[in-house]
Order: sequence, then structure tokens, then C-alpha cells
Amino acid sequence: MRVGLGYDSHRFDPARPLILGGVPISGHPGLSGHSDGDAVCHAVTDAILGAAGAGDIGSHFPPSDDQWKDADSVELLRTAVDILERENYQVVNIDVVVICETPKIGPVAAAMREVLGEALRIGPGFVSIKGKTNERMGWTGSGEGLAVHAVALVDRVPQSGDPGAD
Repeated sequence: MRVGLGYDSHRFDPARPLILGGVPISGHPGLSGHSDGDAVCHAVTDAILGAAGAGDIGSHFPPSDDQWKDADSVELLRTAVDILERENYQVVNIDVVVICETPKIGPVAAAMREVLGEALRIGPGFVSIKGKTNERMGWTGSGEGLAVHAVALVDRVPQSGDPGAD
């Protein structure tokens, strides 16, 4: 088993829709970014890639490449899961903390768990989403943007010929 840590942050951008964990959130400015700005998916993608020793989101989906402009970050996450599977890893569980004053994460956490659980091929019961404020301190506390931390546990899938696999 291996553990990976992911992080992402973005400024709020009133010209864009807000999408977190693949869930559109109305009534709130979106996030800046080359893709759709989904910081939750970006942090989770980095966590699972890091756990498998497979690089980071920027090495697979560089912002300098126009094919990723406005990309759906859930699709990027699905591609990262494909990368893990090619390396004989599977995601066991993830734990996510979204740091922001607004929007409130609790009301959309279950929907995010559903979307992420499906994309990660593990189901919502193995996905934890928590919202925390920064007590109005710093740039997240002043409402300039949000930050996300994610931890992923991955496990190697036994292959025939591995010790103990038969």
C-alpha cells in the first residue's frame, strides 16, 4: 500500500461557473484555471498519481497544452485512474479537505462523494469530503479563493507470478 498527498488552490473568478468534485455549485463565483478549475479533482488526481509514483497532474495534463483548456476535471481524474491501473494499482480510499469561507461544502459533500467514487471506481463509501474555514485568516479567509488537500491510499493489484498471488 502507498499513500499520496495532493494539493490545489485557485482564485475565485466570477466569469466562470463553480465546479467542485465534479458538482456544479450555483450562486457562487467559479475558479480560475486552465481546465474547469475544479480544485477538488485536481488535488485528488495529484494524490493518486503521487501515491503510485506516477508524476503529478501537470506532467500528464500540462496547462501549456491547449487540449486541456476548459477540460472536465472529472475526466482528467478518470484518466489518472487508468494510468494507475496500467501500473497495477487501485485506489483504496481518499480523504479531502476543502478550505474556504464560502461556499459551504457540507450541503454538496454527498454529491461530490458520488461523483468522485464513480470516477475512482471505488464507490462513495470510500470517499471522504470535509469543508473547513480558515477562520477568516489569510487569502482563503478573505474570500480570494479556496484550497484543497487530498490524501489517497492505493494498493498494488496482485498479478499472477507475484509471490502469494497464486
